[in-house]
Parts: sequence; structure tokens; C-alpha cells
Amino acid sequence: MWGLATKQFRTGVALIVVVVVLALGWLFLSHLWFVIIVACVGSAALLTLANQNAWRQTGEADPPEPKAVKPARPARAAAAPARGRRRPDLLSPQATVTLSEERAAADVDDVFAGLDRELVGLLPVKKKVEEVASLLLVDRVRQRFGLSAPRPNLHMCFTGEPGTGKTTVALKMADMLHRLGYLESGHLVHAMRDDLVGEFIGHTAPKTKRVLERAMGGVLFIDEAYYLYRSSDSKDYGQECIDILLQVMENDRDKLVVILAGYQDRMDEFFESNPGMNSRIAHHIDFAPYSEDELVAIGRGMLEQASYYLSPAAEAAFREYLALRMGQPRFANARSVRNELERARLRHAHRLAADPQLGRSRDDLMRLEAPDILASPVFSR
Repeated sequence: MWGLATKQFRTGVALIVVVVVLALGWLFLSHLWFVIIVACVGSAALLTLANQNAWRQTGEADPPEPKAVKPARPARAAAAPARGRRRPDLLSPQATVTLSEERAAADVDDVFAGLDRELVGLLPVKKKVEEVASLLLVDRVRQRFGLSAPRPNLHMCFTGEPGTGKTTVALKMADMLHRLGYLESGHLVHAMRDDLVGEFIGHTAPKTKRVLERAMGGVLFIDEAYYLYRSSDSKDYGQECIDILLQVMENDRDKLVVILAGYQDRMDEFFESNPGMNSRIAHHIDFAPYSEDELVAIGRGMLEQASYYLSPAAEAAFREYLALRMGQPRFANARSVRNELERARLRHAHRLAADPQLGRSRDDLMRLEAPDILASPVFSR
């Protein structure tokens, strides 16, 4: 209260002084000089106030940055959000455990259920995934008894034609390894040559290391990995990327799993040119092309998810489409099925919209008919 009164008193005295100075100037100076002096003093006062306000706003908008504090490095045992971590308590040599209990504790049954639900066929692939899971489950139990062994090498190579489920299995594999405690997180980073290899000297290493940093704790999935190496181009920088990958795959294999993918024959040539890469891959999984019946089943599943279905005549037409399309270039298995069914939905909608006055039932909106399939350009070739 006393400070406020003092401030008001000072303001009043200052105003009185200004009035007295103005009055004396008016009396003893010529009016022209008086106006010039008052204008200059007033302009200076306004500029001073404006500068003070600007500095105040700048200080409020940009407060001084706090000094960087290096966070304490968390202990390894407490840092892992991974599910299914190995239990620290050791069992006595006379104790017994069941793998079903360990499997339930890791909660990996959801992964296998998802594989069966989302992927038709691929029995050899699913068997290989089960084998890897069994190895890791037994390794977990062994550690509970104090039986130490080197960490299994989990780098993999998926070979097969496009659209055979390689990316889907890689996602499930990442989730499974996370649940079993062999990866800190279950994320997957998808990369191709353009993501890893630079276009000039000094560009490749930073690009490759950025991708590796994003993938740490999860799975790095390199699609069409054979394009990393171009033996015919002496100025290609792919070998630098491969050298970095080899080092990380060896030194950081407890933090990262690398999965290479591509056509079988091209991957064989890639491994022949890069034997160091071949020696670091422990699991080779081949994805066979789908049969016609499997592709039809895949199509049914895709349509069910979108609340559509094929009439009997439409399914017969779809089988005829597959018989023709499977023998043509650039057939991509499940991807080609998805693309054709998307086009069939487009034709179905156009067919219904062609007669807008006709009433449509719920079933009409769900059912694809033979003309929706037979309009494909495949039948005109």
C-alpha cells in the first residue's frame, strides 16, 4: 500500500515539473523553437518506451534455455518395457516347469492366433515361426535354472514372390520377440535401398545410421535387399551401407534383429557377392506362391472384413480371373487379389448407381455379381 502511494506521488511531482517546464518555455522561447523542442523530446520519449516494451516482450517470449542435463542412464533390468522378461529368480535343480506355463506367461499364443487368422496357408512358414518360438521359450526356462548360453542369432532372410505375406510375418515376428523378452519393443522399421544408400560421398553412412537408430530395440525389415549392392556400378555406395549393417548385426544383435527380404534367386546372388552377410543370417524362410484355392480364400477374407461377399456366379468368375492372371507378368499373389477386388467394388457401385431410382436392400449393397468380375481387362486380352 505504501509503495503504491509513493509511486503515485512521484508520478504527480513529475507531471508538475513537466507543466512548469512547458510554461517557462512558452514564456521565454520563441513559439517556433518551443514547438520543435517539444516535438523532439516527445519523439525521443515514445521511442524509448517502444524499445523497452519490445525488450520486455522478447524476454517473455524467449526465456533463457535451461542448461542441458544429461539424464541418468537407467539400470538395464528396470529399463525394459518389453513383455515377458526373463524372471530373475533361479529355480532349484529339483524343480520342474512346463513350457505351456512359460508360453502363457509370455502371452505368445495371440501371435500365433493372429498368424492363422490373417494368413491363409503358409504352413512351412508358420512351422518355422513355431520353431523359433520354441527355441526362445526353452532358452527362457534354461535361464531360470541358471543354465547360461549365448543369445541365439535371430537375423533372418525371407524369400518369395510379392504378396506372399513376408511383411505380415515380419510384424508378427517382431511382436513375438518382444513378448519373449528378446527385443525392447515390438516395432518394425521398413526400409529399402533409397532409405539407406546415399547418392554422393559421405551421404550413405548418416542415412544408414539414422535408419538403424530408429530400428534399435525392434526389427529392421529391408525389402528387396539385393538392390543394396550393385556390382556393375563402380561408383555405387551400397557397399558402405552393407559394411555398416554387418558391423551392427554382429555387435548389436542383442538390440536389433535384421530381416532381409526379396526374390529367392536374387537373394542367392546377393549372398554370393556378400558372404559376410550370409554368415550373419541364421534363419532362411521361403514363402511359396499361393494356390488358386488359397487366393480365393484370401479374397473371401478380405471381402468379409469390408462386409462384402461373392455370389456363386461371381466366385466362379473370380476363379476364372485368377487362372488367367496367375499366368501373366507382375502377378503379386495376395496384393493382386486385393487390387482386383477393389476394382470389383468400384464396378459394383457404378452398377448400382446406374439405376438410382431402384430400391436397394442390404444384401444388394454387400453382394458382388459376376459382371463386376468379368468386366476386368484380363478377360479381353
